[in-house]
Amino acid sequence: ELLCWLQLTKTTDLTELNPRHGPVFSQEPSDSIFPLRFEDNKVFINCKAKGNPAPYYKWKVDGREIDMDLNYNLVEGNLLINNPHATHHGGVYQCIATNTFGTIISREAKVQFAYLQNFSRKPRNTVSVREGQAVVLLCGPPPHNGEIKYSWVFNGRPSFLLLDKRRFVSQRTGNLYIAKVEASDVGNYTCVVRNMMTNATVYSSPTPVELRRDAVMAEYEPKIEVQFPESLHVTKGSSVKLECFALGNPVPAITWRRTDGNPLPGKMKINHSNGVLEIPYFRPEDAGAYECVAENSRGKNIAKGQLIFQNVEHLHWVQTLKDAHMAIEANLQWECRASGKPKPVYRWLKNGEPLVLEDRILLEGGRLAISRINLLDSGMYQCLAENEHGAIYASAELKVVASAPDFSKSLVKKSMLIQRGGEVIMECRPHASPRFPRYLTVSRQQATSEMDGTLRITNISKSDGGRYTCVARNPFGTSSSTGTLVVKEPTKITVPPLSVDATVGQSIVLPCEVSRDSSLDPTFKWFFNGKLIDFNKQDHFEMIGGESAGDLMVRNIQLKHSGKYVCMVHTVVDSVSAAADLIVRGPPGAPEGLMVGEITDSSAQLSWGSGPDNHSPVTTYSIQARTPFSIGWQAVRTVPDSVPGQMFHATVIDLNPWVDYEFRVVAINNVGVGEPSMQSKQIRTKAAVPEVAPGNVSGGGGSRGELVIQWEPIPEELQNGEEFGYIVAFRSLGTTTWKQTVLPSPDASRYTFRNDSIPPLSQFEVKVGVYNNEGEGPSSHVVVVYSAEEEPSIAPSRVLARTLSASEIEVYWEPIPQTASSGKIIGYEVLCWEEGVQESDAEMVKVTDTVALLSGLMGSTLYLISVRAQNSAGAGPSSPAVNVTTKKPPPSQPPGNIEWNLTNSKIFLKWEHVKAMGNESEVTGYKVSSSMVETNRTSVELQVPSGEDYLIEIKVLSGGGDGSSSGPIRIPKMSSLNSKGHFSSAPMNICVVMFFILSRLNVVT
Repeated sequence: ELLCWLQLTKTTDLTELNPRHGPVFSQEPSDSIFPLRFEDNKVFINCKAKGNPAPYYKWKVDGREIDMDLNYNLVEGNLLINNPHATHHGGVYQCIATNTFGTIISREAKVQFAYLQNFSRKPRNTVSVREGQAVVLLCGPPPHNGEIKYSWVFNGRPSFLLLDKRRFVSQRTGNLYIAKVEASDVGNYTCVVRNMMTNATVYSSPTPVELRRDAVMAEYEPKIEVQFPESLHVTKGSSVKLECFALGNPVPAITWRRTDGNPLPGKMKINHSNGVLEIPYFRPEDAGAYECVAENSRGKNIAKGQLIFQNVEHLHWVQTLKDAHMAIEANLQWECRASGKPKPVYRWLKNGEPLVLEDRILLEGGRLAISRINLLDSGMYQCLAENEHGAIYASAELKVVASAPDFSKSLVKKSMLIQRGGEVIMECRPHASPRFPRYLTVSRQQATSEMDGTLRITNISKSDGGRYTCVARNPFGTSSSTGTLVVKEPTKITVPPLSVDATVGQSIVLPCEVSRDSSLDPTFKWFFNGKLIDFNKQDHFEMIGGESAGDLMVRNIQLKHSGKYVCMVHTVVDSVSAAADLIVRGPPGAPEGLMVGEITDSSAQLSWGSGPDNHSPVTTYSIQARTPFSIGWQAVRTVPDSVPGQMFHATVIDLNPWVDYEFRVVAINNVGVGEPSMQSKQIRTKAAVPEVAPGNVSGGGGSRGELVIQWEPIPEELQNGEEFGYIVAFRSLGTTTWKQTVLPSPDASRYTFRNDSIPPLSQFEVKVGVYNNEGEGPSSHVVVVYSAEEEPSIAPSRVLARTLSASEIEVYWEPIPQTASSGKIIGYEVLCWEEGVQESDAEMVKVTDTVALLSGLMGSTLYLISVRAQNSAGAGPSSPAVNVTTKKPPPSQPPGNIEWNLTNSKIFLKWEHVKAMGNESEVTGYKVSSSMVETNRTSVELQVPSGEDYLIEIKVLSGGGDGSSSGPIRIPKMSSLNSKGHFSSAPMNICVVMFFILSRLNVVT
């Protein structure tokens, strides 16, 4: 038996991809009701289990094993029942699955069959009843199983009897209740029973009802004939139906209520003319006493019942079992725990049978303990938790392993390198069952052997090097494994890094040099604040040094480089490390928590908290402010004037009233100026009387009878409050009384006082003040301003005009004498309009001299021209109009048939004469635009630069101005060639022909 198990464990090792194990249910039978139908006479009860090897199955019904016969068949693990019979095949079934590792049994499944037998064909007795009397017709259903529904048929009609307040069918008994018989109730009544699972329907024999004529039933009080139980236990989530029906004359009315006075549940349903109260999805708050009240004119009757909430907690596992693979002679402990109400009790099964107790087997509720397990203890175990509502099963497999020691998967390490003076732990962990004592010979005092086979050697010396063998024995055999210990010199850091202070921007080197065993190559690693430095991704770090050094260079140090640096040196034998702190000093960090306190019209109290000083104490704080009118942040004055680094508050002074300010604080230390704090929330200083008077007060000009006063407006940041405006005061020079006017606009910069009685150029003393809703501010210095001049009184004389071309006229006149104007003449206005056009629509040209050139005119057109003088008060009278006619327009035809001959640096041009049309000015000459040469001939010789292209354009000259142009003619550069060309211009076509003469070859191409 032992040899067989050893072989089994070895086979198991070979099948790790598909491990062998006992059966485990993947599908178990459950409580079921199957309908019995003649056309479908087969029933399946499901059961399926996994296992390797595959399990085989057996079944039990009511505790006895089923013999497979004509009625029972196995389909895989499922049980097939052929031609089931309700009596013979109903019962409690269990599935049993077995393989070589053991047996498990499934949960119990109650199997029932729904059926409905026929009524007896025996005729039913006639029921005689008086009119007004009550009657109860008994249904007497045939044998059945499964949910059924009762109905009645009257006189064989195809539809069921309609139920109302007078007629009621109990779904508990099937009986028909008629509270008060009427003449129309006479007839035959048939009870109809329908099985809701099989859909089978059966009909009873008719019950005749006849009316007795001997008397009529008198009225009487209600008698409750159908009522619900006095107490009924209801589980959570279920649906409960209460029936209540009364007989009586007159027909009683049925109502429902709770005896505690609480309202009926909103989800409640009342049907069958109030005869049935249904409460779906029952909850604890639905529990209590309910009453059915039947009432008519003769009295009332009450039925009472108590609905009791039954708190049932279905069984479920809190702790289940796990498979156990254990060595022989070990101790097993299993525990299963289930929760449920009532509290469950436990049973244990082994291979489907109750566990047989022995001295070494202890059962305590859901706990199982087996001491010194042996091979016979292997098998499938099941913990069973059960109460009055059912049972649940938990399964697990116990494999007891027995084998000789085996090092094949856990050899002693073949070679171990260790530094001199160190400690080594040699593990010896073969696979064996049972575990075994190790036999190790240890000669040194520093060596100890643990019970688990571990060999520990401390304070190792060179003499400890050599071969070590671990020997393991148990009752099934002996095995050993050998390893070699190699002792090396320890690695030591001889030049460790030292803590250092540095300033932002500097570069430093942290040394790290070692002494080591010559056969070992060290690996240097640096850690910064616990994280390995990746030199490929860091611009600031570089490792330098030789084979025994790994110095760290930190370039361009920043504040973020402050922290702990660790040099770690690894060899295959050992690891050593040394640490140093780098303190980086830099400008301070931003102050924190800036708050604005008391605010006046010119000051604000600030407070803040210190930010990081970056290892250099703060010496002073600087406060800056920003307004909507400032350019960026500006330093402001404070009290104290210089805020020391130990002070965290200051008063900002010399602020402008009624201005929105933001503040920030900057810390300064010996390294430099730090980052500014977050800006404060925006605040506004209080309003105050204006303090600044308008500047550059002046005036003059305007129209006759006007005094014009001007000034520079006060900027918004100096207005000091709302409703800002100006107070303009003036008086005639030599008088004492000021005239004042208020301008409520803060943007005003000009005021005009108009009075026709003011003489021209009268002197006035003027001053401009300011005000806002806080009061009046200062006024400007008093200045003298002249009133407006008077317009010139006479027109210019001796106005002459001459035509220059078809589009230009030149106009001359004599200036008016200075005595004709109270002020300085600043210019003249020349008016020009065509004959037949109103003077008011004339074009106007303004000049400061006594001559004007009018351009852009039309040829051959009569123009009228007038001139008037102008001073600061306006324009004077116009001179009498003079007439002048522009010349005819210049010829519209451009010069044509242009020929040119280029020889070295000279070009000879020739063209056709242009003849003017009848409405055009006569041709007076031509203008060659390249050299601005004018000629009255139709040819010209020009000097041209060598080596450059030459552009030529020929225009017609006439008395009416320049005529049409030939357009640009490009003559290519010809440094060593003689050439000729022809240019022909037409209204819609331009043709240029060139002839190049090669002087050397004398060939014309």
